[in-house]
Amino acid sequence: MNSGNKEMKLIVNVIDPEEMRIAILDERGRLDNLYIERMLERQRAGEIYKARVDSVLPGMNAAFLSLGDGRNGFLYLNDVRGISVKPGMDMVVQVLKTARKGKGARVSPRISLAGRYLVLVPASGDVGVSKRIEDDEERSRLRHIARNIRPEGYGLIVRTVAEGCDEESLSRDVVELMENWKEVERKARKNSAPCLLHRDIGLVERILRDELTGDIGEIVVDSSDEYENIVAFIQRFSEEERPEVSLYRGNLPLFDVYGVERAIDEMHDRKVWLPSGAYLVIDQTEALTVIDVNTGKFIGSRDLQDTVYHTNFEAAEEIARQLRLRAIGGIVVIDFIDMESQHDKDKLVNQLQELFRGDRCKARVYGVTELGLVEITRKRARLDMRSIISRGCPFCGGLGWVDREETVAMKVKRFLRKAVLGSHSEAFLVELHPVIARYVAETYLPLWEDEFERRFYLLEGPESAWDKYRIDFQGTLTRVLHRIEVMEKREEHVIVHSTTSA
Repeated sequence: MNSGNKEMKLIVNVIDPEEMRIAILDERGRLDNLYIERMLERQRAGEIYKARVDSVLPGMNAAFLSLGDGRNGFLYLNDVRGISVKPGMDMVVQVLKTARKGKGARVSPRISLAGRYLVLVPASGDVGVSKRIEDDEERSRLRHIARNIRPEGYGLIVRTVAEGCDEESLSRDVVELMENWKEVERKARKNSAPCLLHRDIGLVERILRDELTGDIGEIVVDSSDEYENIVAFIQRFSEEERPEVSLYRGNLPLFDVYGVERAIDEMHDRKVWLPSGAYLVIDQTEALTVIDVNTGKFIGSRDLQDTVYHTNFEAAEEIARQLRLRAIGGIVVIDFIDMESQHDKDKLVNQLQELFRGDRCKARVYGVTELGLVEITRKRARLDMRSIISRGCPFCGGLGWVDREETVAMKVKRFLRKAVLGSHSEAFLVELHPVIARYVAETYLPLWEDEFERRFYLLEGPESAWDKYRIDFQGTLTRVLHRIEVMEKREEHVIVHSTTSA
């Protein structure tokens, strides 16, 4: 984020406990970053487990560990120092990378606990300062404080947000982190493996901890409980000018008001249009992400090289945004439009390096290859948005992508919320794709009925598209049940899901 910009907004959509979403909007109101956390997710990065070694694979220099939830964690043996890893032994490990398609969660015995200003590293004696703090004098000051307050036998890393903080604030962080670590140690002694020892704070607090800097000028939230929590957090930790916090009470969904829902839908698109009329084509594969830059409708005003120059530099800015927004990590290869001037090529690479300088996920730009391609590596800090929102298409063998069942379910819920607000009906018959109907019935249906104080009947529509849904009928409970009875008599294979038998 750009320092000193007070126009950025934090939009907190947490009215649905099944799915919490936080959007960061830039000074132009565009979606700059997005975080999604679902109630049923497991093995999140940062969690600490007392795990049991299931198997050791010398040929892969790795081991698989049981974490206690039916899935294994993947451990590189190079991460283990001075210990011979054997099947059946217990280990305290932390999830470094959340499990993703085809790969289990990456775990490590090197534990760290993040606070507001500091990261505590047990079994270490090192002191580090975030490289994003560039002022040498400030780095020296913070390093000196960290050395003074570092507990014996522990390491400390000073986070970027600590810039300008006094020793008292940092000391309070150390005390809290030490208390958390002692609790982890207590649970590890008391409980048998495999089991969860520590879960990081919730999404809202985590984003406030990591993202709340002077860049954020306003926070809007649609939950009164979270509103109180956010205000309390800011009063506790924000010592500079505090952002304005407001509770949204409107009937229109919060993400619709700020255009976030539309921006999320656009993340499915391969083609991303630029203001000039040029466009990007983004293709994600298992191995790498490929981005192609095209002039499209942009014809420039001077000559071809001028058109190419402006297209590439405009594209560079949007590429940095899209990688951050889509949470794309790993290898990225960009096919910019060929430029004749070596000076222009070097300038483009420098521009990319500058754009990634403030990225929370470390990125490295490798320059222009002989084939005219720019190579970038970006750290995988979390699941990419495509994997969170979508899944391989079940109808074409995974060649395409469709919304995950969880994603469609939450769209259905938001659709029903609108329907309930605009109607006095006590019951609704909702037609859905059979897979989605069964998923909602098995997972969320009782919760939704309690929350909305309405009855919902889910009709399997064999001809319904995967992500399409509609209200077939609504009214009194008696009328809806009569409608279902008539359909069952008229048609042979009518399947309706409900919380109780009709």
